[in-house]
Amino acid sequence: MAMTLLSSQTADNDGSLSFTASGITGFNSTYKLYIFKFINIHPVDDGEDFEFNGSIDAGSNYNVTKTSTYFQSLVGEAGGAEVGYQATRDNAQNTRFQGLSMGQGNGGDESCSGTLWLFNPSSTTYVKHWYSRVHGYKSGNDSIDGFSSGYFNTTSDIDAIQFIMQGGNIQEGTIKMYGVG
Repeated sequence: MAMTLLSSQTADNDGSLSFTASGITGFNSTYKLYIFKFINIHPVDDGEDFEFNGSIDAGSNYNVTKTSTYFQSLVGEAGGAEVGYQATRDNAQNTRFQGLSMGQGNGGDESCSGTLWLFNPSSTTYVKHWYSRVHGYKSGNDSIDGFSSGYFNTTSDIDAIQFIMQGGNIQEGTIKMYGVG
C-alpha cells in the first residue's frame, strides 16, 4: 500500500494544529487509513501533555466521545526505569483530549516524535479505532515511550483531528498527514 502525503503543518507558537476535510488535503472516503507523523514537537511551556481529539462537525468542536488506554515505558537520565499502565490517561466514554506524550519538556534537547494511526474515519456504520506510539523527552529528564489506543465511539464520520499541548502552545514541530491505500 502506498502512503500519500495529504497535508503538512509546522507549528510556530500555535495553540493547536488541525487537519480538516478540505478536498485532497483532508479526510474523505478515499482512504480507510490515515497516518499522522509527529516530528520534533516542542512545547512553549515545560511539562505539557501533547494530545489530540476528533470532530464530527468539520472542526467546530473537538469533543468526540472516546474510550482509550495509555501505558508507557520510562528511563531516567540518572538511571531507573519503569513500564506501566497510566490509569489517569484513560478516557472512559468521555470527550476530553487523548494524551500522546506526557509531561513533555521544553528544553533544547526535549521534544517528542511519533505516529498516530486512525482507521476508517469516514465510516458512518462503525466506531473509529486508533492507536499511537510517541517517544519524547520529559521535563524531569526522563525518556518516555508512550502507547495509546482506543476508539471514537461514534458512527458519525470523523472529519477533523486537532493536536494541542494541554496547557500551552506548540512552539515548533511538524505534523504530516498521510492517506494509505
